Order: sequence, then C-alpha cells, then structure tokens
Amino acid sequence: MNEGGVPPLAVPEVSLVTGASSGIGMATALRLAAMGSAVVVGYNSRAAAAEAVVRSLHGGGHRALRIAIDDTASIDAAAAAVEREYGRLDALVNCGGATTPVPANDLAGLTDEIFDRTVAVNLRGPFAVVRAFRPLLERGSGASIVNISSIAARTGLGSSLAYLAAKAGVDALTVALAKVLAPDIRVFSVSPAGVDTDFVPGRTREHLQKTAEKLPLAHITGPDDVARAVVACIVNLTSSTGIVVPVDEGRHL
Repeated sequence: MNEGGVPPLAVPEVSLVTGASSGIGMATALRLAAMGSAVVVGYNSRAAAAEAVVRSLHGGGHRALRIAIDDTASIDAAAAAVEREYGRLDALVNCGGATTPVPANDLAGLTDEIFDRTVAVNLRGPFAVVRAFRPLLERGSGASIVNISSIAARTGLGSSLAYLAAKAGVDALTVALAKVLAPDIRVFSVSPAGVDTDFVPGRTREHLQKTAEKLPLAHITGPDDVARAVVACIVNLTSSTGIVVPVDEGRHL
C-alpha cells in the first residue's frame, strides 16, 4: 500500500508498442517507460528513428525491434526475439498503421489495391500481432492489449472508406478478443480523431484547428492525449475489457 492506504499501480514489467518510432506510438512508449516498464519499440522502416526513441526512454531494458505488421513472418520473428530476451509480455499496444487518403465519394479512386493494403495493415496486422504474442501475454501479469482504432469507425468519416471500415473491424475484433482471451488478458480499443501527427498525408494543422473549433472541447488532440488513455487502459482500468475509449474532444457526440 502507498501512503494513505492506496494500492500501488500495477505497472507492466514488459511492454511492446508497434509503430513506436513516432506519433502516438512514441508518446505511448515514453509514458510506459516513465512508469518503469521495459519497452520494445516496434517499427517498420524507420530504424534510426526507433533507436532514437529507445535512447530517449527513461530507465533500462528497452530495445528497438522491426515488426512489419503486414508481414506475418516478421511478426513471428519479433515474437521469438521478445521471448528470448524477456520471456514474457505484460502489455501490447497495436499502434502501427497506415492510410491512403481517398475522398469518400470517389468510389472508383478507392481501388482494390488501396482497399486491400489498408485492411491488411490496419486490421489483419493487429490481429496477426495478437496471435503471435498471445503466448507471451499469457505469461505476463495483469496482461492487456490496446488497439489504436479511430473514431472514423463510429462516424463514417475518415481518410478513406477502407480505413474507417478497417478500424470498425478493429473495434469488433477488440470485443471478440476480450471474450476469447479472458480472464487472463484484457483488451481495449482507444479511438482518437484528428491527432496532431503526420499520419494522414496532406492534412495540415490549420485543418485540424478548424475542425477542433467545432468540437465540444475545442482542442486539437495530441499524441500524448492518446498515450495517456492507452496507459489508463493498461494500468487503471483493471476491471474493464472489451470497450472502446474515445479520445476525440467529443467529436462522437
């Protein structure tokens, strides 16, 4: 017990964050490391950026690891590496993803290639990561999975129809996995909107500001806003699973 009789927070001993070389993933890695977790910084192509994130993390035991979430062999190799080095996993954050903006009314422009690529990266990829790391999570303590979704899954407005459909699939998968993996592993979706990163090509801060002015909280969501929600799911929401947590300044209202 802490002073005042409050139980200490259950910090994950080992955490893995995909897509952690920048943006939400990097902010989440920083938060987890600051709490005392050893963090595996997953990346696809930006090895130097991932190594820089590792150097910036508080504490020790961190490492960068390539995890191409659209390549099952890469995911399986990463799981084997984590098993060799840590032997367990307490928190998995599925943050890796990508999008190709296509206007919603441009059905012809949303080609099969774009659609399939979007779904492979944003829906199949997170599932494949969960599948590969499940045995390590089952060895963890108070294990949890947080999938980064999007409020586009709820509003039907996003960078493309394929992207919002993939994220709706992530939310459905979250609910299903929460049942399948209980009681040992809790599963969440954190669902942001319009985060101030370079994730969506061509989206400017001016555009984000104009959108934010119309929202109930009138604030541009930053990567750390999302990271704090992720950490809350992992550390604080120990009696919850299978829920979608909006981080959208009230956009869903």
